Amino acid sequence: MCTFELIMIIDFNLYNDIREKSVSSRYLTLKDLEYFIKKSKWLYFKIEGASVNNQSIYSTTKGDGDIKVLMWSQMHGNESTSTKSIFDLLNFLNSNHPVSNQVLKHCTLKIIPILNPDGAVAYTRLNANNVDLNRDAQYQSQPESKVLRKVFDYFQPDFCFNLHGQRTIFGTNGHNTPATLSFLSPSVNKESSLNPTREKAMQVISSIFKDLRDDLQNGIGRYDDAFNINCVGDTFQSAGVSTILFEAGHYPNDYQREITRFYFFNALVSALNSIANNEYNNVNVNQYFTIPENKKSFVDVLIKNVKHEVFEDKLGQVCIQFEEILKDNTIHFKPLVVDLSTNIEKHGHLEIDACGNEVLNHSKQVINPTDEIDFVFIKNQKYLIKP
Repeated sequence: MCTFELIMIIDFNLYNDIREKSVSSRYLTLKDLEYFIKKSKWLYFKIEGASVNNQSIYSTTKGDGDIKVLMWSQMHGNESTSTKSIFDLLNFLNSNHPVSNQVLKHCTLKIIPILNPDGAVAYTRLNANNVDLNRDAQYQSQPESKVLRKVFDYFQPDFCFNLHGQRTIFGTNGHNTPATLSFLSPSVNKESSLNPTREKAMQVISSIFKDLRDDLQNGIGRYDDAFNINCVGDTFQSAGVSTILFEAGHYPNDYQREITRFYFFNALVSALNSIANNEYNNVNVNQYFTIPENKKSFVDVLIKNVKHEVFEDKLGQVCIQFEEILKDNTIHFKPLVVDLSTNIEKHGHLEIDACGNEVLNHSKQVINPTDEIDFVFIKNQKYLIKP
């Protein structure tokens, strides 16, 4: 079978040619998808069912090959980066690029761009019944869960891509680097045993890692594989279908996740190229375990060497995290003090050295936990706390 070499840092002119420019913010809803459907004359979308609030759940199918790949995005409504990358991928599949042609020749792709349209509108992880769909794989208590299972059963995929987004708190173990992308081959039992289904997913992930590791140095993580049969990935993997969890994370100074979107798109293309050309079969499963583990090792802002009464005679750290707030159809980032401590080993996406001074809030009072702050004062100098 013929293969094509991917240049994983795609020339930005090429990427910008296929990047879907109608979407760029963190807030992406069914309205954006329906606009994309309307303008994409080369795609046919099917309504697979409806959400709790009776919003349509769409799928599209591309390709004529024997290898069937099912992927779904925005199972959690506030995880939109993967959906933007899906739009880019669909444009890429229409580009007549050699890799896209090879994928379409050997694969049939079934894609659900927004599984949880109600959660997307509310910008929340949960659906309209306040249920986490990724913990509803066994009960299938929600209409969205039933839709996904129905598609899984009738499409009978060989591979599943479970597409998500992760918070800015994740880094890669042993590195002062955010986890821009993370992956998991879910477990099939509590012992995290290996079987051919799980190993195949590991091999595809290892192919992605090989393609992207030089461009995202230390920025690719491997998720903890604790077993939970209520999770969709664990359920589908246990059913004998090789399933891969994709997570879009943080890239430095990229709170809109447009750079992450680019790498996530490349990860999708890399995985599909590997599957279409059977390249993953040449990868040793042990390569999967060389990917550094995902760790909760970051805060958005870390102020070091702080003098504060709670630290007594020591110097400590102030940890600030951005809470994502939906207002006027825009995501705003509200900085909140989440911890003051002398022993937290964290990295900050932004780090400020207080050099043994007190940190003061807007009112020039000593900073305290739960303070909401847009700026701080250190020795009468003002520091903005904004992404």
